[in-house]
Amino acid sequence: MKEGFYLKTEEKVVFELREIYGKFGYLPYKMNKFEEYDLYSQNKDFLVSNNVITFTDGGKLMALKPDVTLSIIKNAKEGESKKVYYNENVYRYSKNTESFKEIMQAGLECIGDIDEYSVFEVLYLAGLSLNAISSDFTLAVSDVKIINDVIKMAELSEKGKKIVQSAFSSKNIDDIISVFEKENADKKYLNALIELCSTFGEADTVKSKLLSLDLGSEFNADLNAFISLIEGLNATELGSNVKIDFSVINDAEYYNGTVFSGYVSGIATAVLSGGRYDNLMKRMNKNSGAIGFAVYLDQIVNFGEKNVLEVDVLLVYNSKTCLSTVKKEVLSLVSKGKKVFATTDKNCQVRYREIKEVK
Repeated sequence: MKEGFYLKTEEKVVFELREIYGKFGYLPYKMNKFEEYDLYSQNKDFLVSNNVITFTDGGKLMALKPDVTLSIIKNAKEGESKKVYYNENVYRYSKNTESFKEIMQAGLECIGDIDEYSVFEVLYLAGLSLNAISSDFTLAVSDVKIINDVIKMAELSEKGKKIVQSAFSSKNIDDIISVFEKENADKKYLNALIELCSTFGEADTVKSKLLSLDLGSEFNADLNAFISLIEGLNATELGSNVKIDFSVINDAEYYNGTVFSGYVSGIATAVLSGGRYDNLMKRMNKNSGAIGFAVYLDQIVNFGEKNVLEVDVLLVYNSKTCLSTVKKEVLSLVSKGKKVFATTDKNCQVRYREIKEVK
């Protein structure tokens, strides 16, 4: 098989994602390259980076978009239900290069009356999105409401609450213990938080331990609904790729329920991130629910290129080959369902299953 490339890895993924999202009724969303800077300055905590490229236009301070979700929310009409997907270039500051980069980002948003099916559908599509990148993936799912239920019952201070929430993301149990000791909080809730923080696995594996917590009707109802959601996902073709992982917590100021991150083998950082963000909707004066995710295509540049097949047949001909011969051979192969790349360059940069020469 010839090594090389035709379409970039991220471009291939985009084409597949469009097809996946369209099948579930999501419509394409297109936005301007820039928005008023206030949109981003008022929601800096929601952004990956606080650094934003700005410029003045007609007396208004504008910014090249570092995010798509905020623009979709801003333009959502009151009471409107919408399902949209996007493929946009965003402009973000890179700590690695200490400069701004233009990054291709894909994703989707579901806005409106978010019910159990809506959450399932978005998570299912997140799993399919990861599978479009690699079959060796993990979709790690959590629910910030469950964690906050316990924090509320423990009656922690606002400072203690933030420390505990932060500790979950790094699985830092020592910090959680320290907060409870300083605030003399009930150890029953400390033990529950330690159990949640250390939980990782499929629903069937961790279900019994989680259900044994039994911290009251509200907590039990939230936990049962969450486990049911994960079991539903495990029952699909996503199967064991979906894990319960309460270290996925994101920003509690914006997210209020299910949150998740996606990983593929061979890439150290998350390539997908999302969750339910009703709190962000309220903050932006939108009386609606919302859940969505973004796929960070910049993370998968060149990923797996050696294993990507471009065409089935590389058809090589020369300057003396009769046009009718080339045409006949190409059309014959295409009619059999083959992907064909016809060229006079035997060393062209295309991956193929087989090479065929015509004279």
